[in-house]
Amino acid sequence: MPDQTPAPPPKAPVPPAAPAGPTINIGEEYGTAKKNLPPAKIVLIAIGAVLVVVLIASFVKRAKPQAAGSLDNVTAVEIPGQTSTMVALTFTVRNTSDKMLYVRSIEGSIKAPSGDATADAVSAVDFDRYFQAFPALKVGAQAALSPEVKIQPGETVVRTVIVAFPVGLDAFNQRTSTSVLIWPYNETVPVTLTK
Repeated sequence: MPDQTPAPPPKAPVPPAAPAGPTINIGEEYGTAKKNLPPAKIVLIAIGAVLVVVLIASFVKRAKPQAAGSLDNVTAVEIPGQTSTMVALTFTVRNTSDKMLYVRSIEGSIKAPSGDATADAVSAVDFDRYFQAFPALKVGAQAALSPEVKIQPGETVVRTVIVAFPVGLDAFNQRTSTSVLIWPYNETVPVTLTK
Protein backbone atom coordinates (compact mmCIF):
# COMPACT_ATOMS: atom_id res chain seq x y z
CA MET A 1 0.00 0.00 0.00
CA PRO A 2 1.35 3.15 -1.01
CA ASP A 3 1.54 6.03 1.44
CA GLN A 4 -1.42 8.26 1.25
CA THR A 5 -1.24 11.84 2.22
CA PRO A 6 -4.08 12.84 4.47
CA ALA A 7 -6.36 15.44 3.13
CA PRO A 8 -6.16 18.80 4.88
CA PRO A 9 -9.14 19.78 7.07
CA PRO A 10 -11.63 22.13 5.51
CA LYS A 11 -11.10 25.85 6.23
CA ALA A 12 -13.56 27.67 8.48
CA PRO A 13 -15.66 30.24 6.73
CA VAL A 14 -14.45 33.82 7.22
CA PRO A 15 -17.14 36.11 8.66
CA PRO A 16 -18.03 39.08 6.58
CA ALA A 17 -16.22 42.32 7.50
CA ALA A 18 -17.98 44.68 9.93
CA PRO A 19 -19.38 47.81 8.41
CA ALA A 20 -17.11 50.82 8.84
CA GLY A 21 -18.24 53.32 11.55
CA PRO A 22 -17.46 54.77 14.98
CA THR A 23 -16.00 52.42 17.57
CA ILE A 24 -17.09 52.55 21.23
CA ASN A 25 -14.43 52.42 23.94
CA ILE A 26 -16.51 51.12 26.84
CA GLY A 27 -13.63 51.39 29.34
CA GLU A 28 -13.42 55.13 28.86
CA GLU A 29 -17.16 55.68 29.07
CA TYR A 30 -17.97 53.93 32.35
CA GLY A 31 -14.81 53.10 34.22
CA THR A 32 -13.30 56.39 35.38
CA ALA A 33 -14.16 58.69 38.27
CA LYS A 34 -13.56 61.66 36.02
CA LYS A 35 -16.53 60.65 33.91
CA ASN A 36 -18.83 59.51 36.79
CA LEU A 37 -18.29 61.93 39.69
CA PRO A 38 -19.02 65.64 39.95
CA PRO A 39 -16.08 68.01 40.22
CA ALA A 40 -14.25 67.96 43.58
CA LYS A 41 -15.07 71.63 44.20
CA ILE A 42 -18.82 70.96 44.13
CA VAL A 43 -18.45 67.91 46.41
CA LEU A 44 -16.46 69.94 48.98
CA ILE A 45 -19.02 72.77 48.93
CA ALA A 46 -21.85 70.27 49.51
CA ILE A 47 -20.01 68.61 52.41
CA GLY A 48 -19.32 72.02 53.96
CA ALA A 49 -22.99 73.00 53.68
CA VAL A 50 -24.09 69.75 55.37
CA LEU A 51 -21.59 70.31 58.22
CA VAL A 52 -22.89 73.84 58.80
CA VAL A 53 -26.49 72.57 58.99
CA VAL A 54 -25.49 69.78 61.43
CA LEU A 55 -23.59 72.22 63.67
CA ILE A 56 -26.49 74.68 63.79
CA ALA A 57 -28.98 71.89 64.55
CA SER A 58 -26.80 70.43 67.32
CA PHE A 59 -26.37 73.87 68.90
CA VAL A 60 -30.12 74.57 68.86
CA LYS A 61 -31.06 71.08 70.11
CA ARG A 62 -28.32 70.79 72.77
CA ALA A 63 -29.28 69.55 76.22
CA LYS A 64 -30.17 72.34 78.63
CA PRO A 65 -31.08 72.22 82.31
CA GLN A 66 -34.81 72.00 82.86
CA ALA A 67 -34.80 74.41 85.81
CA ALA A 68 -32.83 77.22 87.41
CA GLY A 69 -32.40 78.54 90.90
CA SER A 70 -30.00 79.36 93.69
CA LEU A 71 -28.32 77.74 96.65
CA ASP A 72 -29.48 79.94 99.53
CA ASN A 73 -28.06 78.47 102.75
CA VAL A 74 -25.25 76.07 103.66
CA THR A 75 -25.05 74.78 107.25
CA ALA A 76 -22.36 72.25 108.19
CA VAL A 77 -21.57 70.24 111.32
CA GLU A 78 -18.81 67.71 111.93
CA ILE A 79 -19.86 64.14 112.70
CA PRO A 80 -18.09 63.21 115.99
CA GLY A 81 -15.57 60.36 115.76
CA GLN A 82 -15.47 60.45 111.95
CA THR A 83 -13.75 62.54 109.33
CA SER A 84 -17.11 63.45 107.79
CA THR A 85 -19.22 66.57 107.65
CA MET A 86 -23.02 66.63 107.52
CA VAL A 87 -24.37 69.56 105.53
CA ALA A 88 -27.89 71.00 105.14
CA LEU A 89 -28.27 72.70 101.75
CA THR A 90 -31.29 74.98 101.36
CA PHE A 91 -32.08 76.09 97.82
CA THR A 92 -34.70 77.66 95.57
CA VAL A 93 -35.51 75.92 92.29
CA ARG A 94 -37.86 77.07 89.52
CA ASN A 95 -39.04 74.80 86.70
CA THR A 96 -38.31 76.93 83.61
CA SER A 97 -39.44 74.38 81.03
CA ASP A 98 -42.89 73.67 79.65
CA LYS A 99 -42.95 70.11 81.00
CA MET A 100 -43.03 68.68 84.50
CA LEU A 101 -39.68 68.24 86.31
CA TYR A 102 -39.73 64.74 87.78
CA VAL A 103 -36.84 64.36 90.27
CA ARG A 104 -34.88 61.10 89.91
CA SER A 105 -32.07 61.73 92.42
CA ILE A 106 -30.34 64.51 94.36
CA GLU A 107 -26.63 64.94 95.10
CA GLY A 108 -24.41 67.46 96.80
CA SER A 109 -20.87 68.25 95.68
CA ILE A 110 -17.99 70.40 96.86
CA LYS A 111 -14.74 71.58 95.35
CA ALA A 112 -12.05 71.79 97.99
CA PRO A 113 -8.24 72.07 97.93
CA SER A 114 -8.04 68.48 99.20
CA GLY A 115 -10.13 67.30 96.23
CA ASP A 116 -13.68 67.20 94.97
CA ALA A 117 -16.34 65.22 96.82
CA THR A 118 -19.85 64.15 95.86
CA ALA A 119 -22.50 62.60 98.10
CA ASP A 120 -26.08 61.43 97.66
CA ALA A 121 -28.78 63.18 99.68
CA VAL A 122 -29.99 61.36 102.77
CA SER A 123 -33.56 60.16 102.97
CA ALA A 124 -36.13 62.81 103.84
CA VAL A 125 -37.64 60.40 106.39
CA ASP A 126 -34.50 60.79 108.52
CA PHE A 127 -34.53 64.62 108.68
CA ASP A 128 -36.05 64.78 112.18
CA ARG A 129 -33.47 62.32 113.50
CA TYR A 130 -30.59 64.38 112.05
CA PHE A 131 -32.10 67.63 113.39
CA GLN A 132 -32.28 66.08 116.89
CA ALA A 133 -28.67 64.87 116.73
CA PHE A 134 -27.37 68.08 115.13
CA PRO A 135 -29.65 71.04 116.01
CA ALA A 136 -27.44 73.45 114.03
CA LEU A 137 -28.61 71.78 110.78
CA LYS A 138 -32.16 72.99 111.41
CA VAL A 139 -31.15 76.68 111.13
CA GLY A 140 -32.72 77.96 107.91
CA ALA A 141 -33.88 74.48 106.85
CA GLN A 142 -37.04 74.04 104.78
CA ALA A 143 -39.07 70.97 103.85
CA ALA A 144 -37.09 68.18 102.21
CA LEU A 145 -36.86 67.63 98.47
CA SER A 146 -37.21 63.92 97.89
CA PRO A 147 -36.70 61.78 94.82
CA GLU A 148 -39.89 61.12 92.82
CA VAL A 149 -41.17 64.66 93.54
CA LYS A 150 -42.81 66.44 90.60
CA ILE A 151 -42.39 70.19 90.08
CA GLN A 152 -44.94 71.69 87.71
CA PRO A 153 -43.94 74.04 84.85
CA GLY A 154 -43.34 77.54 86.20
CA GLU A 155 -43.51 76.36 89.84
CA THR A 156 -40.90 77.62 92.32
CA VAL A 157 -40.07 75.66 95.46
CA VAL A 158 -37.71 76.25 98.39
CA ARG A 159 -36.38 72.98 99.77
CA THR A 160 -33.53 71.48 101.80
CA VAL A 161 -31.38 68.38 101.32
CA ILE A 162 -28.91 66.90 103.77
CA VAL A 163 -25.69 65.26 102.57
CA ALA A 164 -22.69 63.76 104.38
CA PHE A 165 -19.35 64.56 102.75
CA PRO A 166 -16.33 62.34 103.51
CA VAL A 167 -14.16 65.31 104.54
CA GLY A 168 -13.54 66.94 107.91
CA LEU A 169 -15.14 70.25 108.84
CA ASP A 170 -11.84 72.13 108.38
CA ALA A 171 -11.48 70.80 104.81
CA PHE A 172 -15.16 71.59 104.15
CA ASN A 173 -14.69 75.19 105.35
CA GLN A 174 -11.80 75.62 102.86
CA ARG A 175 -13.98 74.64 99.88
CA THR A 176 -14.16 76.87 96.83
CA SER A 177 -17.77 75.96 95.91
CA THR A 178 -20.77 73.94 97.02
CA SER A 179 -23.43 72.60 94.63
CA VAL A 180 -26.73 70.78 94.64
CA LEU A 181 -27.33 68.54 91.61
CA ILE A 182 -30.95 67.61 90.87
CA TRP A 183 -31.16 64.80 88.29
CA PRO A 184 -34.55 64.72 86.51
CA TYR A 185 -35.91 61.68 84.73
CA ASN A 186 -35.51 61.69 80.93
CA GLU A 187 -32.81 64.37 81.01
CA THR A 188 -29.06 64.14 80.44
CA VAL A 189 -28.15 67.40 82.15
CA PRO A 190 -28.72 67.94 85.89
CA VAL A 191 -30.09 71.13 87.41
CA THR A 192 -27.01 72.54 89.17
CA LEU A 193 -27.34 75.14 91.92
CA THR A 194 -23.97 76.48 93.10
CA LYS A 195 -22.80 78.84 95.81
